[in-house]
Amino acid sequence: MLLNQIVWDVSPTIVKIGSFEIRWYGLLFALGFLIGFQIIARIFKIERKDENDLDKLLLTMILSIVLGARIGHYVFYEGGHFMENPGAFLWDMLIPPYSGLASHGAAFGVLLGLFIFKKRNPTYDYLWLTDRLVIVSALGGAFIRFGNFMNSEIVGKATDVPWAVLFKQNFEFDQVPRHPAQLYESISCLILFVILFFLYEKWKGNTPRGSLTGIFFIWIFGLRFFYEFLKENQEKFEDGMALNMGQILSIPVILFGIFVLVRALKNKPNLNS
Repeated sequence: MLLNQIVWDVSPTIVKIGSFEIRWYGLLFALGFLIGFQIIARIFKIERKDENDLDKLLLTMILSIVLGARIGHYVFYEGGHFMENPGAFLWDMLIPPYSGLASHGAAFGVLLGLFIFKKRNPTYDYLWLTDRLVIVSALGGAFIRFGNFMNSEIVGKATDVPWAVLFKQNFEFDQVPRHPAQLYESISCLILFVILFFLYEKWKGNTPRGSLTGIFFIWIFGLRFFYEFLKENQEKFEDGMALNMGQILSIPVILFGIFVLVRALKNKPNLNS
């Protein structure tokens, strides 16, 4: 038995009154949006963009992330359940509380949502939008993964490392010390946020188109590919696979990020101007 294991026995619920409850995950999810909105508002002010478009952009992001993440979860992880009961499938997919969110689906949803936003607001450049939004997306990812930690979900595999965590509130897997995989990803997202924010502060309007977007996808999903080796599989069908679904889906996203970054650096403006 480990003497230096961390025992994590925090309830996912902050407060509950009757059927109404506030959970750590929901609070952190909302905080990510609120703080991200303030950062984007500052960017709009710095680059003299129409601040009246902020509300439309915020709504686009919320819908894109939630719908993309929910649809992605069902398509990638529970697609077989649709034919069993399509009505219940659609209701559960769209109505909170949500039982699963797929980050790959969220990424696709945001890219599609911003494409639609750009079509309706043609004065914006698409990669200008993605380069600014990935900054706050990295911060949001840090909040969301910390919310997973507070929920004692998406746990890592059993380990004897000194920082192993015993998740007392997780009843899905054996009660043994595990990698705090959620914290690995949360800290990685926070580091990425600092890097992207620093690069933007350095370049501002001269930010090479697509550079921050490429860095975001390479960093997030490159590390996601590695971290999956330390995590328990989310679904049983993944147990017999050499690579789980999260790793398989990460590969094309990483390649997309490399393509965007190389293209951005090839066409970069004079950053000293």
